[in-house]
Parts: sequence; structure tokens; C-alpha cells
Amino acid sequence: MSDEQRLQKVMAERGVASRRAAEELIAAGRVRVDGEVVRVLGTKVAPDARIEVDGEPTRKVGHRYVALNKPFGVVSTARDERGRDTVVSLVKARERLFPVGRLDRDSEGLLLLTNDGDWAQRVIHPSHGHEREYEADVEGLLSDEALTRLSRGVRLEEGVARLASLQVVGRSPQGGRLRLVLRTGWKRQVRRMCATVGLKVVRLRRVRIGPLRLGTLAAGAYRDLTRREVEALGRA
Repeated sequence: MSDEQRLQKVMAERGVASRRAAEELIAAGRVRVDGEVVRVLGTKVAPDARIEVDGEPTRKVGHRYVALNKPFGVVSTARDERGRDTVVSLVKARERLFPVGRLDRDSEGLLLLTNDGDWAQRVIHPSHGHEREYEADVEGLLSDEALTRLSRGVRLEEGVARLASLQVVGRSPQGGRLRLVLRTGWKRQVRRMCATVGLKVVRLRRVRIGPLRLGTLAAGAYRDLTRREVEALGRA
């Protein structure tokens, strides 16, 4: 039928996951459409099709947008097979929320959650240019050479990793605190960049995504975004 849409798009509209994450669910055989497992990406379905994920029915719901201060030790997933605390369990929402992007288990700070898959895709897509700002407590010698190398960019497996800006905001005999701004989101990028110049990150906290700052939100606390914040982050 002409009104049929790609399965991952319908799943995103129902707040199951972002389109990319929905594709992973489909490929893993966790999605049924009208009682049949679907593994083929791009399969088209009716907007009102009966879609189940892990045996749970999905339905279109109102969208919600949440900012969370993720604590250390919590994983950035909707569920964890090892039984660890997840960011979704911290929010305890009635909606089926999922994280927008991720923070490593040993990282802290600003993380977004939503059930609006299209909005999530706009927020994380590199073409929209949202900067990510981090504070990193590091151990090692904060030499001019190390800081210059970080500022100029260092080579990682994916290519040359560059910073939008770098600032030393504190020094100690053992190391100091850096403020780094990225425009890319490679896996464990800050830690790997610092390691390349002889610095060990002992604490990493994200304090800004695009125009949105973490502010005074306590560790483990969350709040709903304002309409203006939602629009600013999701603007194409």
C-alpha cells in the first residue's frame, strides 16, 4: 500500500528507539510484525501494523525529552543483560525512553533520553554539528608538548582526532583538569586522545551538548527539556 513505511521509521515514531538502534533490533531478530519475525532492513509495514519488540507490543505515544546527569558506573542502554543499573532505570518513566548517543560506564555527565527517534537522529548526526564539551581530570605531565599535540590533533584508528578547543582549567602535582570540546563522537575518544600524549583520564564528565549545559543538575537527577531546548537541539 502507498502509505506503508519502513519498519525502522515506524518503530522510531512509536518511541521504541532511534532508527539506527531499531535496525539493530530488527537484525537481531527481536522484532515481530503481525506475529512474524522480521530481519530484513527496509521492510515496509502499515503505520498501524502490530509490532512487537521482545514480545512487548509497541504503540504510538506522546514524545518526551529528558536531560540526565549520568553517574559513574551506570550503563547507557535501555536494558543490560548483566543486570547493571541503566540510565533508563534511573528515570523510571512510563514512556519507553532510550538514550540519545551514549556515555561510557566509567564516564559521567549530561546524557539525553527520549522516545522520539527522528529527533534523536538529528541530535547525534555529525551534519548538525552539535559540540560535546567535557571536563577531564588527568594524571601525567601537562607539558606544553602534550597540550600542543592534543590541540593539533592526534591519530587514532578512525583517523586524525581533532578538538574544537582545549583549555587547562586546573593543575596539580599529579596532573590537572582539562576542558575539551569535540565535534566527533568516536568511542572513548577523549580517553584515547589523552593516552596518546601520555595522560591518563581518571574522571570524565560531559558538561554540554550543543546549546544545552548540564548546569547544577545533581548526579543521578534528571529533568524534562523545555520546548525551546528541544527545538534548539533538534534543529536541522
